[in-house]
This record gives sequence, C-alpha cells and structure tokens, in this order.
Amino acid sequence: MLTSLTTAYTDTRAADLAWALGREPLPALAVRDLRLGSAAVQLRLLGASHQVIVEEEHGTCSETVACMPGSSRPLPLGVAERVGHWDYEFAARVETLSRGSFAGRAQELLALVAEHPHGLAGTFPGSPHAFTALMAQLHEGQLRWRTWHAYPQEGRLVATRTRITSRTPATLQTVGPSAAS
Repeated sequence: MLTSLTTAYTDTRAADLAWALGREPLPALAVRDLRLGSAAVQLRLLGASHQVIVEEEHGTCSETVACMPGSSRPLPLGVAERVGHWDYEFAARVETLSRGSFAGRAQELLALVAEHPHGLAGTFPGSPHAFTALMAQLHEGQLRWRTWHAYPQEGRLVATRTRITSRTPATLQTVGPSAAS
C-alpha cells in the first residue's frame, strides 16, 4: 500500500534517527493493520518515521525508529534483547548513494513495498524520493519486518531489519491464512 503523506518532512537527517522499544503508540499519519499468524501487527508511519506494534495473547512489543526529541538512544547498528516472551533482534544500515542511484533505488523500494501484501509506504511532500516504507511477514514462526527511511537531500537511505521469535511454544505460528486488513 502506497500513500501520500500530507505533513512536513520532519526527520530530515539520517543521523537524527533514534531507536526505542516499548513506547506507547505515537500519532500516526498512516496505519496498516495486519494479522500474521496469532499476532496483530500494526505498521505505523509517523511524521518522524515509523513504529511497529505487535500484540498477541502473551503481550505487546513496540519498536519505534524516529526523530524523538530528548531521546538519548541513537540508532544502533544491532540489538538483541528479550522483550516479554520474545527474543528481539534489530539491525540498521545507512547507505550513501549518488543522486541517480538514489532515485533508482527509491523507485525500486517504493514499488516493492506498494505491491507487497503486508507493506505500507508513504511519500512526503517536496520530493518524490522522500519516503518511509515498512514491510512485514511471518516466516517459520518468526515475525519479521524491514523498513526504509529515505533522505534524498543528503543521499542517504536507512534500512532496518527486525525479527522477533517467541520463546513460548506454538505462538506466532500460522493460524489459517495471513491476511492484511
């Protein structure tokens, strides 16, 4: 799903991104509700980037990657933590691309996420290549999502990968077809 966001582009530098676990839902510009196995997954586009909230019978996991005033935790290259009954793994990478390469990569990623059954992408006003995109899937009992945050003014693309695995047997397993709302 691809949407145009009607707000100012507030996180204009890749270096301003911060990461947090366990935050309450922040105001969202676009939301995509999914059911992946036994989990309710909410992909949220914020004016300052993204938030993913996972809920199931054993608890909630919330990941936020955004410009968060007052945050002292910059975007890490990697994290492995226990969150409730889940093992949580996060990785981030920053790519610096030439103007031409950036435009091509942006178009490729927006098309990929727009066509994905569990994807959500939003473009910001001012540049067709300023966007945030999220894509989720359930694979072999693991819930995974990928995100991309584009900064065309500095030629940087921030990509993240997250994986959560339940330590409780039989959770996150596919229960009927995985469907998007």
